[in-house]
Amino acid sequence: MIEKLSRHVFYPLWDLKDRSIRLAELSALDMQQWWPYDRLRELQLNRLELLLKYAREHSPFYQQVFSELRLAQGDLSTWETFQRLPITTKQDLRNQTNQFISDEFDKQTLVTAKTGGSTGVSLNLFFDEKCQQRRNAAQMWADKWAGWLPGEKKAAIWGNPPVAIGMKQRLRLKLMDRTICLDTMNLNNQSMGDFVSRWRKERPKAIFGHAHSIYLFARYVLDKGLVDLRPKAIVATSMMLLEHERKIIEEAFGCKVTNRYGCEEVGLIACECEEHQGMHLNMPHLVVEFLDANDQPVKPGEPGKIVVTDLNNFAMPLIRYRVEDVGVFSEKTCKCGRQLPILDRLEGRVADFLKLPEGGQVAGISLVERTLTKVPGIEQMQLVQTSLDEIVINRVKGQDYSNQTDAMLVDAMREVFSESVSLIIKDVVKIPQEPSGKYRFSICKV
Repeated sequence: MIEKLSRHVFYPLWDLKDRSIRLAELSALDMQQWWPYDRLRELQLNRLELLLKYAREHSPFYQQVFSELRLAQGDLSTWETFQRLPITTKQDLRNQTNQFISDEFDKQTLVTAKTGGSTGVSLNLFFDEKCQQRRNAAQMWADKWAGWLPGEKKAAIWGNPPVAIGMKQRLRLKLMDRTICLDTMNLNNQSMGDFVSRWRKERPKAIFGHAHSIYLFARYVLDKGLVDLRPKAIVATSMMLLEHERKIIEEAFGCKVTNRYGCEEVGLIACECEEHQGMHLNMPHLVVEFLDANDQPVKPGEPGKIVVTDLNNFAMPLIRYRVEDVGVFSEKTCKCGRQLPILDRLEGRVADFLKLPEGGQVAGISLVERTLTKVPGIEQMQLVQTSLDEIVINRVKGQDYSNQTDAMLVDAMREVFSESVSLIIKDVVKIPQEPSGKYRFSICKV
């Protein structure tokens, strides 16, 4: 009963009270996902033209950009013009934050957020209310692909979970958000056991959380032989989902994992649908490009720097913004029937690529995943490149660890790194977390 009331009564009434467009946008996304590709592309271009014209008039940073390119108002309606614009970097955003913000908005009234700076650049971000509501709608839209419906109770496995302050937030948590939390900053047998007890009482229908944190909880569930935790939806986000982690999670909970990709700066970028054959790009809300070292488009199947343009945020426009991730897109058509393009796979953050002494680089996350799959006896591992000729391997022993495990680990690493690179294995109890509760498995300090 509470689920139906939440979905059909509390959600609409709350949006009405707040004069929010969230549910209206969710309804629009539900329709747009089935549009033909050409119609989606036309929607993108129309929204992009509005954003470019607005940024040219109201964002000091982009006023300067358009002025230097001598782009007039009438020149902002083609893809060719758009691709002439320079790439916006995290450094630009950090060094000139106030210059991005529209002169039509009071900075003090905007929705704010801050990234944790795990790639070396901490950022302060600002959004207008309508942008935030559209982002919330996109998240609900992707949640529905996983099998969750508004009003259903969730189990969040997250770092620093939010605490309800005041009557309004407590009421919202009780009537709508309906979430139980496992704080990943305190992940141990005691906290996971307590969470299981609460799960059995609250009976959530979906799990949301950091990919690796869900995996650690799944390992606990399997180790304890628990068979009664059966959600109908699992959404892994915030960090890369490794294939061996996906298998363990699905085994533990008897449910498919939906992989999702986004970032604090622009919200939802891509998400798997029910087919789980790659992640559909959030085409109605973003323009996503995959570029080479010269900022030219790569071909399908080739790794490229991910560059996004947020079509929602007019308070702080972000145009051709490099998110510091590398990914591969595909032209394949999904069996689900949606014409939204597909992000075939992520290859990690730029900061996660390890450098080879002879030149070139290797995707650290992919190397970790391959090694964990190939070498038995390792529970977790993290690669830290301290110099061109030294890599520290933080290794957590698994149940099937043997006196051959570390030798096999070194052999696997030698397939990539020559003898000139010193490989130092450190036996650790666990991989340390970032302040956000996330994990990083590959860190390049060179």
